[in-house]
Amino acid sequence: MEKGPFSVEWLAQSSRGGAREMPGSPLQTPPSVPADSPRDRGGAERRSPEHEALSAGAAPGRSRTKFSAAQLQELERSFREQRYLGAGEKRRLAALLNLSQSQIKTWFQNRRMKFKRQTQDAK
Repeated sequence: MEKGPFSVEWLAQSSRGGAREMPGSPLQTPPSVPADSPRDRGGAERRSPEHEALSAGAAPGRSRTKFSAAQLQELERSFREQRYLGAGEKRRLAALLNLSQSQIKTWFQNRRMKFKRQTQDAK
C-alpha cells in the first residue's frame, strides 16, 4: 500500500508525530504534542485540590451557613408575606437576623425553588 496523503500508514504515522507535512503540500503541520506532556495526561493529574473542591460543589474557605431556628422562623414569616424582597426589606432582614444581604437573597432564591417544586408535585 502506498504512503500517499490520507493512506492508513500516513495517518497512523502523522498521529504519532512522524509525518510533518502532507506530500505535495508546502505547509507544515504543527508539531504534535509529546506523549508525556501535561496535555496528554489523564485529567486527574491536572486537577489541583482547589479544583477538586470546586467540582465537588464546595467553595474553598466558605462553610455552609447554619441558620438558627429564630432566623428560619423570621425568614419563613417574611416569605409567606411576600415571595420577592425589595432592597429595603432585604437590608432590614439582614440587620434584624445578623446575616448578610447575600445570605438573605440566596435563602429567598432557594425557598422560591422549593416552593415551586412543592406546588408542581402537588399537581
